[in-house]
Amino acid sequence: MIRRHELSDAEWEFVGPLLPVSLRGRKRLDDRKVLNGIVWKFRTGTAWRDVPERYGPWATLH
Repeated sequence: MIRRHELSDAEWEFVGPLLPVSLRGRKRLDDRKVLNGIVWKFRTGTAWRDVPERYGPWATLH
């Protein structure tokens, strides 16, 4: 289910391939989930600490 403040499938198809692929270090969280959290923050205008937990830790998004 795509929520109002998240990237649509078409937007993700455009942005997803532009993200770097990390082969070393710790495995990253789901890029789409993190990016949706960042988009949610800027579309709603709330503080980083108020981003819902479904997007991951606010410090990761920040």
